[in-house]
Amino acid sequence: MASQDSESNEVSQVGGRRLIMVSNRLPVSLERLDDDQWRTHPAAGGLVSALDPVMRQRGGVWVGWPGVADETTETLRDVLDRQYNATSDYRLEPVALTGDDIADFYEGFSNEVIWPLFHNRFTVCRFEPDYWQAYQRVNREFAHRISEVAHTGDFVWVHDYHLVNVADELRALGVDNRASFFQHIPFPTADIFCNLPWWREIVHALLSYDFIGLQTVADRTNFLDVLTMMFDRVETEAGDRGIDISIGDEGLVRHQQQLRIGTLPISIDYDHIAEVAASEESVACVERFREGWGDRTVVVGVDRLDYTKGLPEKFEAFRELLTRYPELRSHITLQQHVVPSRQQVPQYIEQKEEIERLVGEINGEFTQPGWVPIHYIFHRMDQPELMAHYQVADIALVTPLKDGMNLVAKEFCAAKRDGNGVLILSEFAGSAAELGEHALLVNPHDVVSTAERIHDACRMPVEERRQRMQAMREIISAHNAFDWVEEFLRAAGANQ
Repeated sequence: MASQDSESNEVSQVGGRRLIMVSNRLPVSLERLDDDQWRTHPAAGGLVSALDPVMRQRGGVWVGWPGVADETTETLRDVLDRQYNATSDYRLEPVALTGDDIADFYEGFSNEVIWPLFHNRFTVCRFEPDYWQAYQRVNREFAHRISEVAHTGDFVWVHDYHLVNVADELRALGVDNRASFFQHIPFPTADIFCNLPWWREIVHALLSYDFIGLQTVADRTNFLDVLTMMFDRVETEAGDRGIDISIGDEGLVRHQQQLRIGTLPISIDYDHIAEVAASEESVACVERFREGWGDRTVVVGVDRLDYTKGLPEKFEAFRELLTRYPELRSHITLQQHVVPSRQQVPQYIEQKEEIERLVGEINGEFTQPGWVPIHYIFHRMDQPELMAHYQVADIALVTPLKDGMNLVAKEFCAAKRDGNGVLILSEFAGSAAELGEHALLVNPHDVVSTAERIHDACRMPVEERRQRMQAMREIISAHNAFDWVEEFLRAAGANQ
């Protein structure tokens, strides 16, 4: 059952309840050095970017893996207490994972099964039974850690596809805290979802949550379709805070299951992005970058290395642009930043090789003295540098094949302090539901149409660019990360 111990920096009141945040990764990673010393690194990723500022404001407890294998919980907790918890606004509680856990749970089931399946790439899934066993085992371990640190009445908020089973495991341990789940990636259509050999077990695990948040209306519709296919009776009723679902089925552990689901698109810390963009460090980078680019039109892309991001299609569209509109040659440059990710996974190695071959091929075809069409950089950036690239760019090309939200689109708009820029956005990104009226939407599979939209962006009058950008900035600033958290907690009934 839930612990009754407390520590000073754990206290986060959610209507009298503490907030227990749960995700696969903690917001910091640990590294053991050769001299048996430890170093902490800020963790990367959209989830951390969205939630870390919220936790800094609210305080609370964050449960997750600190990024190092084969260490004991006691060792990890001791390091975090000394190097983070002593001075942090919220407390980190580690989950210890072995090398086998990482290989089968994270690299295996999470990233070779769930990730491709939920991004409509089920043909590349590896449905290994050992992966599923590891997924269940690690979710059970997360539940054990939560049961040790949570107080009676605390509100548990679990994040993303790595940890679907956590609430079910908590119930098995006798922990009855209110538990909610937010899925950051898309939820697939029923015909794709049911390719998963364990799809029924996943649905039952989701039904152990009191509330499920999804990014878009399409995701919600897909989830309801799965429930309708699985159960004889599924009744829905629209409410102020989502859709209430009643399921009657003798096969359910929790008979007459009551569940609420809501559509809650995630956002960014708009004020923080704007502040970083205006910082001396970022402004200095802006001046240096602008001097380097001269009067060329700069198209920026910032994507994690992943086959869902549509990088080959993006490069092919840029090739099509240069072929169709030769007058743009030497006057436009695509600056593509690719952030390293999952480099040990074969499909990601192949993806990197393919995009680097394409970049070389296109540059070899079109390069002229003093001009290279694509500047490809495989690296990580700090925020001031990233915000500078956004500010210098005339156009952002955000064209994933499938994306739960895509916070790059929102960060680009927040960083455009001069209000002058064009966002070209995939219609398959979750952010298109919010920004699509003012962005230029494209189907990333259609490289000809995407090339045309880039050309349209180049020719767009400054007044129209500013109007579109201002509208998107207002949408994002009016619904920032803190608003998203408050809306989620209200919808989830955290105060009940």
